[in-house]
Amino acid sequence: MANGNMAKMMKQLQKAQAEMSRVQEEISRQTVESSSGGGAVRVVANGQKQLVSLQIDPEALGEDNKEMLEDMIVAAVNEAFNRVDEMVAAEMQKLTGGLNLPPGMF
Repeated sequence: MANGNMAKMMKQLQKAQAEMSRVQEEISRQTVESSSGGGAVRVVANGQKQLVSLQIDPEALGEDNKEMLEDMIVAAVNEAFNRVDEMVAAEMQKLTGGLNLPPGMF
């Protein structure tokens, strides 16, 4: 009887691992967008926290705006990465059904 339960658990674990791989692949293809400076800087990042796109309004490019522009880029990228974290957490919540697994478990 114990061997039957163990085999069933192993099949469930394999199914969960396959589902996790599918979700991770799906997340890696998804993107999030963020902006700062009232839209002067717009960024797009993928689910792997890679910057995919950066757009800067030409009016923000003046030499007098250099430090402000750098700050806006950092803010937009950080916000995009936070949104990736939120997206990943939401997808993992769907997958784990609220098991409250420790961060970094998957």
